[in-house]
Amino acid sequence: MLDSLINLLHKLFDLKHLNENFLIPYGNLTYAILFFIIFAETGFVVTPFLPGDSLLFAVGAIAAWENPPLNLFTLIALLSIAGIIGNTLNYRIGYFIGPKIFEQEKIRFIKKEHLIKTHAFYEKHGAKAVILSRFLPIFRTFVPFVAGIGQMEWKKFMLYNIVGGVSWVVIGTLAGYLFGNIPWVQEHFEMVLIGIVVITVMPAVIGVVSEYFKARK
Repeated sequence: MLDSLINLLHKLFDLKHLNENFLIPYGNLTYAILFFIIFAETGFVVTPFLPGDSLLFAVGAIAAWENPPLNLFTLIALLSIAGIIGNTLNYRIGYFIGPKIFEQEKIRFIKKEHLIKTHAFYEKHGAKAVILSRFLPIFRTFVPFVAGIGQMEWKKFMLYNIVGGVSWVVIGTLAGYLFGNIPWVQEHFEMVLIGIVVITVMPAVIGVVSEYFKARK
């Protein structure tokens, strides 16, 4: 299974093939595609599987090429806006239809346990969860939805939304820009992306394991 995942990531994020098969044919339309991916990953509760951290790192690395097909500052501006708008939409969805969804036993296309865990995360960290969740897959998609359900004050939500969205994009793309073109990183790019996914998911895994052992006591 790990070999299959590595092969898939190699096809998706091999920088040479990505440039030849994606960036060159689509040109500036690439910005719109990337905008939509980040917007959807943060804006729709049903799309937490879309790439976030790994995508930011990859495009940041591409922006560091000589004569890059993507401009770093354009990426930061557009993807920050995409993440902010996505979270705003997610909040609004949670505000208007969230309570009814949360009461259902089974929710189509959504794992209810993700909602429950995210609600606990939100209850623990409060408004700060809007910022913290930016760096945690799954939570990144569900926290604004839960904040909407809890009818968090709009001005406060938007403040944390903007701070979190810009910070996430800046850190992710700059990490790729600064480290993505180191020879060792380029040679093992797919493994680096797997490492990014593992590191970002680890806090959630630790939380689940901790809750499991607490329940057994």
